[in-house]
Amino acid sequence: MKKNAKSILSFLLAGVLTVFFGGCSYFENAEHFLAGQSSLAVHYLDVGQGDAVFIELPNGKTMLIDAGTADRGAGITEYIEDKGYKKIDYLLATHPHADHIGGMETVISSLEIGEIYMPRTTAETKTYRNLLLAVQKKGLSIHTAKAGVTIVDEDDLYGELLAPNSRYYEDLNNYSAVYRLTYGKKSFLFMGDAEEESEQEITENVSADILKVGHHGSNTSTSEAFLQKVSPGAAVISCGKNNSYGHPHRETLKKLDKTGATVYRTDKMGTVTAYCDGTSIQIQDGENSIRKENR
Repeated sequence: MKKNAKSILSFLLAGVLTVFFGGCSYFENAEHFLAGQSSLAVHYLDVGQGDAVFIELPNGKTMLIDAGTADRGAGITEYIEDKGYKKIDYLLATHPHADHIGGMETVISSLEIGEIYMPRTTAETKTYRNLLLAVQKKGLSIHTAKAGVTIVDEDDLYGELLAPNSRYYEDLNNYSAVYRLTYGKKSFLFMGDAEEESEQEITENVSADILKVGHHGSNTSTSEAFLQKVSPGAAVISCGKNNSYGHPHRETLKKLDKTGATVYRTDKMGTVTAYCDGTSIQIQDGENSIRKENR
């Protein structure tokens, strides 16, 4: 019994947490998951107070949703290259706030880029201009990110944009591209900074096994009605330690607790990675944060 207890303690101290959403157990499939064979890997990167999600698709392609602030761009690029990739096949900028698109200038300049998706809105900022210049320098084009657009449709892998649904919003957050990715029987929902106004406009299926919580856990997002529709088994909140916004807000955490979702926070757990084989999901946390460049 003592030996078993010690082994369990070591396992927990290693920073590995497991969530089950299927019939397969972690121990039977750990090698399969971590080897990445025919599996989907979703990396919720710890970029401080910002958002960045790197996705390894089971077809061998890659996707990046947002890229944190400008000082995280090099670290994100290094993380992707360390995984053995030189190309981002699908690059999605959810909306033009600096904590979501800041690092994209470096990512675009450093890696080969396939398709780029951005909502039809603008921002009068240097960060946004730098992103557009990086796109222009590489001779790339931008596809409009809006509800109904499909990004990835292959066998049992399907991804569709569920928002934005309107052309004009007062709050830039509501232009956020909301993306739902399904692999086999499992689904992932990425909310950007979409707030309650955008949530109410979504009429498509939003159910998801893992929810990337909108707007870093702000109380202006993740309404109770929307959360009931999503009904996630796990929720990931991307935010910085001791951030000045107080993210995640207590109200949001209470709502998530009420649904029974297991909450993962990058400010407390570092980079969180979900491995999915189409029938079950294993979540691992504790990877290093994306380093911050001195500027």
